[in-house]
Amino acid sequence: MSQQQVHPLIEEADKKKNEGQHLEAIRLCEKLLTADLNCTEAYEEIGDNYLSLRKYDKAEKALKQALKISKTSANANYLLGFVYSCTGKWHDSVDLLEKADRIYPNHPEILRCLGWSMYHHGQRKRGIVLLERSMFLAPNDPLILNDLGVCYLNEKEFDRSAMLFKKTLQLEPDNQKAKECLNAVRFFQREFEKLKKKK
Repeated sequence: MSQQQVHPLIEEADKKKNEGQHLEAIRLCEKLLTADLNCTEAYEEIGDNYLSLRKYDKAEKALKQALKISKTSANANYLLGFVYSCTGKWHDSVDLLEKADRIYPNHPEILRCLGWSMYHHGQRKRGIVLLERSMFLAPNDPLILNDLGVCYLNEKEFDRSAMLFKKTLQLEPDNQKAKECLNAVRFFQREFEKLKKKK
């Protein structure tokens, strides 16, 4: 996320990461760390790649190391917050993501994760407000649309939820999560209508 001069090996690792070659990207960063043990970006990249591989313990270890070197790295705070949201440590996740948001305000991806974690940490209204703000900043991001759609589905706001999943499918017709969630919306909507009629 920083605009400083990026080390060529980090650039190369980032390219590998975007191509899905996560282990190759990790190797490049480890090579860089043999020359410079205090390279925050290398630990962040390693953490990000382990996150993609769903190896959350290894991601956590690398990102904690990044934060030891640079407490004010928005990226390391965001990524570790993301790791904790994946492992259900909502309190820790919210703490780190709020820090990332203070360092790098109005970043849609940070706001998306913060909103999601906050929602699951019990601050449902605030979580939805943050997800809405994230969507306002990046209106065509399927990850944001899906997360917000899931929260509205949980709130039984079926029309709003369906609208968000339909928008995801306009952008990405093969998005499996949006397809499954839209089916779920329709199912719950029908069940909910039946319950209301019984009353």
